[in-house]
Amino acid sequence: MTFDVDLFVIGAGSGGVRAARFAAGFGARVAVAESRYLGGTCVNVGCVPKKLLVYGAGYADTLNHANDFGWQVGESVFDWPTLIANKNREISRLNGIYKNLLSNSGVTLYEGHARLLDAHTVAINGEQIRAAHILIATGGWPSVPKFPGSELAITSNEAFFLEQLPKRILVVGGGYIAVEFASIFHGLGAQTSLLYRGDLILRGFDQGVREHVRDQLIESGLDVQLNTDIKALAKTADGRLCASLADGRELIVDAVFYGTGRRPMLDSLGLENTGVQLTEHGTIAVDAQYVTAEPSISAIGDVIGDEFGDAGTDAGTGAGTEKATARLQLTPVALAEGMAVARRLFKPDEYRPVNYQLIPTAVFCLPNIGTVGISEEQAVAEGRRVHIFESRFKPMKLSLSSSGERSFMKLIVDAHTDVVLGCHVVGPDAGELVQGIAVAMKAGATKAIFDDTIGIHPTSAEELVTLRSITRTVG
Repeated sequence: MTFDVDLFVIGAGSGGVRAARFAAGFGARVAVAESRYLGGTCVNVGCVPKKLLVYGAGYADTLNHANDFGWQVGESVFDWPTLIANKNREISRLNGIYKNLLSNSGVTLYEGHARLLDAHTVAINGEQIRAAHILIATGGWPSVPKFPGSELAITSNEAFFLEQLPKRILVVGGGYIAVEFASIFHGLGAQTSLLYRGDLILRGFDQGVREHVRDQLIESGLDVQLNTDIKALAKTADGRLCASLADGRELIVDAVFYGTGRRPMLDSLGLENTGVQLTEHGTIAVDAQYVTAEPSISAIGDVIGDEFGDAGTDAGTGAGTEKATARLQLTPVALAEGMAVARRLFKPDEYRPVNYQLIPTAVFCLPNIGTVGISEEQAVAEGRRVHIFESRFKPMKLSLSSSGERSFMKLIVDAHTDVVLGCHVVGPDAGELVQGIAVAMKAGATKAIFDDTIGIHPTSAEELVTLRSITRTVG
C-alpha cells in the first residue's frame, strides 16, 4: 500500500507541532492540518495570553505599593483595549514562529478542517491524503453546562477578545481556570465575584494550599461565594445580565464567565469512519503508547483526557489490558507525548515512555501557586506516614507595605525514607521557584539534602531549605 505521507497530524497545537517536527527530523514525510490557529489553545486562548493578562493585573499592586518604597506615583488609569491589542500582537508573532518551525522542519501545513475518511485517509480542502500513520492532537474546548440562559455566558475563548473590561463580572467555577480569571478581572479593576458550588476552591490541590489561596483572595478584596450556583441567566432591560442563584438571590452583572470545564475537541472529525473508541468521559481511548483501537491512529494531549491505558484493544502493544494511568492536561505533557509518538514511529531505538510522576504545575492566580508531588491528603490515602513542614510569612517585597498578603510553603516528607514527596508554594513567582524544586525531587532528594543546601538570602525560596521543625506527622 502506498501513502502520500508517513504521518498526518490533525491539530497544530503544542503537542501536534512537536510530534510533526520531530518526526520530520527523523526523516518522515509529515503533514499537519490546523483549522483555527497555529499553536493551539496554549498560545492563542490559554497559557500565554492568560499569563500576559496576569502580569497586567499584577501591576495594580505594584503601583499601590510603590509609594512605600519612595516612589511618588500619580493617578493610574488602566486601558483594557491597549492590553488586548498588545496581547494580540504578541500572539500573532508567536503564530508566525510556529509556522516557521513547521516550514523549516520540512512539514507540509494545511490550513483547514481535516476529517477522517478511514484509518489511513484524511480529507481536507477538497483533497484526500493517504497516511501511514495519523495523529490526533486537536486538544480541548471550553464547555458551559446547559441551563436557561447559558448561551449568554462567556468562556476563556471569548474573554481574551472582549472589547471592554466588564465593570462587574461573575466568574463561575472553582478550578484553576476560574480562579486565575477571577484574579485577572479583579486585579484589572473589575468588581469581581467568584462563585463556586462546593465548600472550597481548587479541588485536587493540597488542602493547605486551597485554604490559604481562598483566604488570600478574600484578603485581596475578591468576593468569594461558596456553596451556590447559577440556575438561570437572563438579560435585563439595560443589556446587563441577571444571574438567578440556587440560594434564591439575584446578581446583576455585565458579564458571566464560566471556567467549569473543557471537553475534547472532536467535532466533525470523522471518528465514526474508523475503529477509534471513546472513553466514558468522551475522550479518545488510547493505550500506554497513545495508540487508539485503530492501530494506524494515535492521539495525544487534552483530547485523551486525564487517564490513558485502555484503548479497548491490544493496538499492537498489549496495553488494552493495562490499568489506566493518571496524567495531567498540561502543555509540557502534550509536548512530551508528541516527542514520544514521533520516536516510537520513526526512531524506535530512542523511544522512551513519558514519566508522569512528579510533574510540576502552577496556577497563575494572584498570588501564584506552584506545586509538585503529592498532597498531604494523597499521602494519607496511600497509607504513608509523613512529616509535614509548613511556613507562612509576609514576603519581603511587601514588608514595607500595609498589605495583608502572606506566602505559604509546605513540604511533605516520607517519615521512613526522608524523601521529599511533595512541595507546595503560594506566593510571588511560585511557579518559577517550584520548577527547580521539581528537579531535586525528580532526583530523589531527601529532606536532609534540603537541609544541607545553603539558601540564597534574602529570598522567599530559602524558606524551603531552612524549614527545620516538623509541623505535624500524619499517617
